[in-house]
Amino acid sequence: MKRTTKISLIVLSVVLVLIILVSSISLGIYFSISSGVKFDKEKLINTDLHIKVFDNQNNLISDKNMFNNQYIKLNALNQTTLDAFISIEDKNFYSHNGINLKRMAGALIKNLGQGKAVQGASTISQQLIKNTHLSSEKTYTRKIKEISLALEMEKELSKDEILENYLNLIYFGNNIYGIENASNFYFSKSSSKLNLEESALLAGLIKSPANYCPISNKENCKKRRNLVLTQMKNDKKISNEEYEKAIQTEIVLNIDENFDRGQNSYSQCAIEEASKILKIPAKAIALGEYQIYTFLDQNKQKAMQNAITNQNLGFDQAGISINNKTHGIEAFYGRSPYSILKTNRQPGSTIKPILVYGPAMNENIISPSTKILDEEININGYKPKNFNKSYSGYVSVRDAVSKSINIPAVKTLSYLQIPKAKRYCERLGITFDKNDNGYALALGGMTYGTNLKSLVGAYTIFANNGKYIAPSFVSKITDKNGKVIYEKISVPDQVLREDSNYLTLSTMLTCTKEGTSKKLASLPYMIASKTGTVGTDLTNSDAYSIALTTQDTVGIWIGDYSNNNIGNLTGGNQPTTMVKNYFNQIYKKQTPSDFQIPSSVTEVEIDSIEYEKNNIVLQANDYIPQRYKIKEIFSRFNMPKEKSTNFLEIKPANLNGKMENGNYIFEFNAENYLTYELYRMETNGDVLIKTFEGESGKVTFTIPKSQTQTKFYLLTKIKNHATNQELVSDKSNIIEFVGSKTNNQNNQKNWYI
Repeated sequence: MKRTTKISLIVLSVVLVLIILVSSISLGIYFSISSGVKFDKEKLINTDLHIKVFDNQNNLISDKNMFNNQYIKLNALNQTTLDAFISIEDKNFYSHNGINLKRMAGALIKNLGQGKAVQGASTISQQLIKNTHLSSEKTYTRKIKEISLALEMEKELSKDEILENYLNLIYFGNNIYGIENASNFYFSKSSSKLNLEESALLAGLIKSPANYCPISNKENCKKRRNLVLTQMKNDKKISNEEYEKAIQTEIVLNIDENFDRGQNSYSQCAIEEASKILKIPAKAIALGEYQIYTFLDQNKQKAMQNAITNQNLGFDQAGISINNKTHGIEAFYGRSPYSILKTNRQPGSTIKPILVYGPAMNENIISPSTKILDEEININGYKPKNFNKSYSGYVSVRDAVSKSINIPAVKTLSYLQIPKAKRYCERLGITFDKNDNGYALALGGMTYGTNLKSLVGAYTIFANNGKYIAPSFVSKITDKNGKVIYEKISVPDQVLREDSNYLTLSTMLTCTKEGTSKKLASLPYMIASKTGTVGTDLTNSDAYSIALTTQDTVGIWIGDYSNNNIGNLTGGNQPTTMVKNYFNQIYKKQTPSDFQIPSSVTEVEIDSIEYEKNNIVLQANDYIPQRYKIKEIFSRFNMPKEKSTNFLEIKPANLNGKMENGNYIFEFNAENYLTYELYRMETNGDVLIKTFEGESGKVTFTIPKSQTQTKFYLLTKIKNHATNQELVSDKSNIIEFVGSKTNNQNNQKNWYI
């Protein structure tokens, strides 16, 4: 027994030593990390902040980017509103000292299991510190700083002061900071007048403003709102009756369309991008006096604004222009009460080149001349339709792209396979929901869609030989002393081979010349383009026009966030007109150069007879007349493997003859690509009498009558255009003149004079 007691005491001592050692080390680490940060009350109470944003000439941008311009006192808010935020975010807010040890322990166990910091368990105090003093990165070092500063803040401020600052600072999506701004935008009223359902909606929104946005993700928003209501009921902040009534209530918004928060200004977009780069909120950028330098070209920005506002359509609309060399966004202009680049929309047919045709070219599945049968189809119940609800039979990929025919796109996606297509598109900055697995993807049918920046950015590969670099507003960021702390340096991703990239580009050049973008055809430089329209049988909801030169990639979008109703407006109409007006303004002095064909692309002549009649792509042999050849481009890695056999054998002509008025009169039917030679048969060798070239249709000619018995025949010839060698037919039927008679020796029709 004594031995057991002794061993137990030793083990206990070792454990105590280890606990003391670990605690000492932990405290040492804690104090080492936390000693470098200090709580600054000024960062909470300063509501009049601004951020300096500069254009590409280092001039200050003057457009609006204020992010926190309305403040409300805590005692002006309803208790129900306060309860909603406390129940979902930090139900022990009024009892803890800034941190919740129980929640932190649970989060630590989960994080250790995951091998990384995935759960924060932050209190309202910690969230306020994170949004004013620290970055948003999920690291243990940042968490330690957050804890230290939260504890310090709790000593200097009352709970009500902390909660008031928190509610006036937190982000609610759509470029909205602070509860008063959020209430005015979403419900067109002060936050002092929020009801239970509205309070719960806003409280639920702050966890993930994009995922729970009441505008674009209404169902997610409702589920989150109802979770807040459940927590309030469990906390006995509302009765069962209030809860049951509230969860049955549909979300009702009253968007203030005149609420100007600079949500679609160029500088605001740059600030939001800088916030992601630095991993700190916008207010921290202002407090830190960071300076943001952008790719903004003031002339292009003015041109974009003019191109859009001159149409005066009244719908939500936006335009973006990306420099193909720097990959910088040189112009962005939007007209909408919503944050356009944060709200995804269905892309329609603009997805086809980047999801379907480009990848299929790269996989050597198709070429621009590939024929696909445009017909009614049913793929496991999915029955896509063409825009005009008609079908064209076999059409080339080139025509399918330029005329935006839907069925060939769906079929091509089926050949390519959806997972592979999505992998290509994801490398171009387009993200998909887990449910985006149907063939409707070929026509832009996504669960949530994408945004204009990502969509137009994907098209820049076509001007860059298949290489992709994500577009950006920000070129560099400096601290308040001018030291560069970030500069855009990107490594391109070769998504498409040069050849397949150019083949896809060429189909969009055709779209400009004779397809849905033909409004651009009159411009005196090369433009590749694609349009897209989203809608139902009754009305359209979105219209796009994306166009690129060697210098710039431009996209215009017109839509309707509120009602999804833009009437019969299509991508080929007003959006393309806007693109044209923009190009006319920016290329007044100097036009862009032409696209260059890479060496891996070659032009091939194909047999038009087989192509039109049998929908087969065969190389034309050298004997095929030019009128029966079509020129098309191919990748050197995916050339037509077979040659046509047409015209390798030629049939003899059918020669007719008669005597009339002392002359021999001949007749035959000619093709203008063949050469015909008339011979007279003689004992010492046949004599060439006459040659016919370029004749078409019925040919009649006369030769003076001979005094002797005479025989004639035709030879038909075709020339090899590469070697100048000739293929010669057998002799035609022989026409023999005997006295006053014409004797056809091959049982042809006889004439008797």
